[in-house]
Amino acid sequence: MPEKILYTAVATARGGREGQIRSDDGVLEAALSVPKEMGGRGGARTNPEQLFAAGYAACFEGAVRLAAKEAALQVGPDTNVTAHVGIGPRQAGGFELAVTLEVHVDGVAKDRAEELAKTAH
Repeated sequence: MPEKILYTAVATARGGREGQIRSDDGVLEAALSVPKEMGGRGGARTNPEQLFAAGYAACFEGAVRLAAKEAALQVGPDTNVTAHVGIGPRQAGGFELAVTLEVHVDGVAKDRAEELAKTAH
């Protein structure tokens, strides 16, 4: 638990995976659909895994940039993180997530970029 909470995000989901989500301030509002790969209708709707991937990628890139700043390193504008979030059944029942992060630190050597990613983690 953090020493001090600086910000709390609040969002409500209604209707589960075929419902809607909305942040308390209304900035984020979206319809949800189960992906076709999971037996759903898919279509032009998002799903919890996409939302998790977007949030995780954004937070992790921020952590990489902070690690670079603390190491007095300049990173280029093309620095980015792509999160791959998979979901599948667990042997014990239920579902489990698997996350793979692709980290690109623009203008930094590969070994140094790997150090920054480890620090960010």
